Amino acid sequence: MSHIFSHGPALQAYNLARKCLTLVSFGGAPFSFIINAPFGRFAPRNEGLFVLDGRRAWMVMEIVSPIMFIYALATAPLAQHSSGLPSITSPQGLLAALFLLHYANRAIISPLRTPSRSKHHIVVSLLGIFFNLLNGSIMGSYLSSPFTLRWFQQPHATQRIEFKLGLALWALGFIGNVMHDEILLNIRRKANAAGKARESPKGQAKEEYYAIPYGLLYNYISYPNYFCEWIEWFGFALASGPFPFRLSSLSLVDLAFLSSPVHWIFAIVTLVMEPSANFMPNLSPPWIFFLTEIVLMLPRAYKGHQWYKERFGESYPKERKAVIPFLL
Repeated sequence: MSHIFSHGPALQAYNLARKCLTLVSFGGAPFSFIINAPFGRFAPRNEGLFVLDGRRAWMVMEIVSPIMFIYALATAPLAQHSSGLPSITSPQGLLAALFLLHYANRAIISPLRTPSRSKHHIVVSLLGIFFNLLNGSIMGSYLSSPFTLRWFQQPHATQRIEFKLGLALWALGFIGNVMHDEILLNIRRKANAAGKARESPKGQAKEEYYAIPYGLLYNYISYPNYFCEWIEWFGFALASGPFPFRLSSLSLVDLAFLSSPVHWIFAIVTLVMEPSANFMPNLSPPWIFFLTEIVLMLPRAYKGHQWYKERFGESYPKERKAVIPFLL
């Protein structure tokens, strides 16, 4: 895939960013099962120099992604010449609009509508900025690249079932995400109106009010907003380009090779050590975004689900799973 991009520093930076974002996300995810990220339900209890206002920290952290996305989309670093922002009527322009709509809600609208938000430790903001810096850059670079242009110039490209299904899944996931966030916002609004947010001793952050959410997918899982976001970005990746993996290309020998833990370690070391230009060349940024969202959010959903059960005990619905209805 990347062999038809322009050569030079821009392509090297693009491939390095793809590799870095993928490996850091997958490498750091297991630690999230052990260490609670200090924000939200696990926000720091004490005030301090490195404890930030939750609303402002979230907005600054998330706005980085659309800024870098727009810059990369407009400058088209992987193309020989930039033709500016794509038309909204083009497939690339439509996908760009969907990306920006998501982040308009995530970075601006939702935080401003939130009555209150837990404190953030600065390390969470810095890691989020790092992720969004890389992700926004490679997503914008990909959508403005020669590969994407050629992909959508193919006859009937937008008539493919993958494109239409992808757009439908994106819309379903986005609407579901907003609706489930609204359930949480209503809990916080009612708590603030009733004065239930507890004042903490001097030097400690105010403890946010939490209750058991009900309705829609909350009847089945603790984190439907995560599940809906996965649907959203799976649809986006499906619509934006070819599927990165072909199971038919994996022979029985390959599967047997990877069945051994030693061979898994060897495969991982090989991925880490190989040049960025050779790193999983068919794994485009939309698929990287989808996969890294899963591996980074799954541990937090599991830990948050355990937190709900410990906090509410017998009151918490026993049949409710963590993040995938009826399964996990």
